[in-house]
This record gives sequence, structure tokens and C-alpha cells, in this order.
Amino acid sequence: MSAQIIEGKKISDRIRGELIAETEALKAKGIVPGLAVVLVGEDPASKVYVGSKEKACQQLGFYSEVHRLPSETGEGELLALIDRLNKHDSINGILVQLPLPKHINEKAVIDAIAVTKDVDGFHPESVGNLVIGDDSLLPCTPAGVIELIKRSGVDISGKHAVVIGRSNIVGKPVAMLLLRENATVTVCHSRTANMEELAKQADILVVAIGKAKAIGRKYVKPGAVVIDVGINRLPDGKLAGDVDYEDCLETAGYITPVPGGVGPMTITMLMKNTITAAKRANGIKE
Repeated sequence: MSAQIIEGKKISDRIRGELIAETEALKAKGIVPGLAVVLVGEDPASKVYVGSKEKACQQLGFYSEVHRLPSETGEGELLALIDRLNKHDSINGILVQLPLPKHINEKAVIDAIAVTKDVDGFHPESVGNLVIGDDSLLPCTPAGVIELIKRSGVDISGKHAVVIGRSNIVGKPVAMLLLRENATVTVCHSRTANMEELAKQADILVVAIGKAKAIGRKYVKPGAVVIDVGINRLPDGKLAGDVDYEDCLETAGYITPVPGGVGPMTITMLMKNTITAAKRANGIKE
């Protein structure tokens, strides 16, 4: 039996349809969700991401601003721009595209974004709210992972979830969100002694380590849900996840492909966060 493929593109399109309807309802009340994206420098991958975010804003009917700054932009100049955007009433969400040039302190920039406009969910206060279970704007990729699982008809509650990877961007927040959904969560990382044994106990296995095809079927419990957050470019130019997709296809119950799995969800969840921020800024209950 081959695994059921979780098609992130289809699920993402369905959510975008819902978000378009929400945006129309807000516009009827005179509210237009607004997103500002800041790009410093010429990183090719970042330019592609920013272009995708711009397109998504147009598709949903948002107000959007893109600030493209040269790589030599000073930290003070960038912080001054963030301060202006924090005070700008038409902007509900601010996203500074990472990575930043080495002379700019990433933490200082993330900390400067108003927590109410932190649509990336990276601000320490947002992270703290996530940990204690208070309302916050959720980090986009981890939130997308949860949506993929739920919209595939899988009940997370009571399941054993194993997360391989402990980054601040994916591993830790996805573990917190799985806990919030009442899963029992184990986090594995490069120092985990018996990773294969632990992974094989998972009903839900989330992999985010940045190593192409590192996780094969020997890590997968038959029938498990396998969510691959990795995206790696192979020597032949093709994209591959952290999971060896072909190897796991017959063992997993559900699996995300790369590309076309988690990827499309990230920008969609960013749009969802921007709508949430716009509602909160206007005192609209969700």
C-alpha cells in the first residue's frame, strides 16, 4: 500500500479561497489587510520568496509594500524603517526577509518589530505566548504543518509525535504546536543517541534538519504521518526534502512531497496571520 500523498498546493489553494472571502468581508467594513515586506541585499532565494509574497498579496486583495534595500544598508537605517512601519496604520504585518547581511544584528531587527505586527511569529514575546498557550501570531511554517495534518483528516490528539530538528524557526515551535493539539511530543536532534528507535515510535513524524534524504523508511513506523519540512538542492539541480520520499512511500500512511508539500503553506499562513493582525487591530473578534 502506497502512502496517501498530502498535497500542500491543493490544501493551500483551499485556504487561500477562504482568506479571499475573509478579506472581502473585511473590505466591506472598510478594512484592508496590509503587509510590508523588507528585503535587504540581493540573496537570490530571498528575492524569489519576496516575489511570491507580493503575488499572494495581490491575489488576496491586500494592501502591500515591498521595501528593497541595498546590502550595504546600515542597521540604524533598517531599524528606523521598522519604526515607521510599526506606526503606519495601513500596515498590519511586517516581515523582514532573513537572512540579513552579516553587519546587521538579526535579533535586534526581530525584536524591533511590534509584536502585534509580527506575522513571522519570531518576536520573543510571540514565542513566549506560543509556549504558554496565549493568543499569538504563529510562526508560518510550523502553523502550516499543523494545518496540513488536520486537513488530511488526521486527529493529532493522543498521538505520539516525533520532531527531528530543534531550530527556533521550525523544530521548537512545531513541537509546541503539536503539544497544544494534545500530542505527546519527543524532540530529536544531532545529539540524540537512539534517534532511529524513537522516530519509529512516531504516529506523526516531522523532519526539519536541512540534510537531503537523511531520513529513510527505517525511521518510519508503518502507517505514520510523515511531514518533510526540508528543502535541499541536489547536485543535479533538483529539489529534495530531508526525507527519502521514494524510500518511505510504501511504509508511511501519509507523506508530504518536496516540492509541493509544506512549502506552499508557509506563504498562505503568512497571509492568514496578516488577516488575523488586521482583525485584532480593528477590535474584531475571531
